[in-house]
Amino acid sequence: MADPLLLYPGYSLRRAASAMMGEFAQRLAPLSLRFADSSAMMMIAANPGITASALGRMLDIQRANMVPLLNRLETAGLIERKPLDGKSHSLALTAEGQDKLDKVTAVVSEFEAWLLARIPEEHRAHFKPALDALWRD
Repeated sequence: MADPLLLYPGYSLRRAASAMMGEFAQRLAPLSLRFADSSAMMMIAANPGITASALGRMLDIQRANMVPLLNRLETAGLIERKPLDGKSHSLALTAEGQDKLDKVTAVVSEFEAWLLARIPEEHRAHFKPALDALWRD
């Protein structure tokens, strides 16, 4: 059967992203985390004291979606919120959150190595810069 969609790079990109996110989700599942959870934890660890609004901007997550994400992480004992001013809270990983993040980092490293191994060697050096060019200003 002919597939005219294969002519379009955007279609290929969407299919590749969907396949890779599915694979990554399966690898995170034993840790009881979602992609957004692990991304938020990585950003919080790299930016101690970050506010929820700054985290949302960095990850391009809307406020309505940040609240349940942070509630989920806090309920799991992975992050803590501390009052910063009248309306903002700073975010930090708990000790349990740092332990979980260490496991996440191992999963990410293994996944990234697996992903890059799927790309022909002659294209690897250009792969990430090409992807970044599609979304970075």
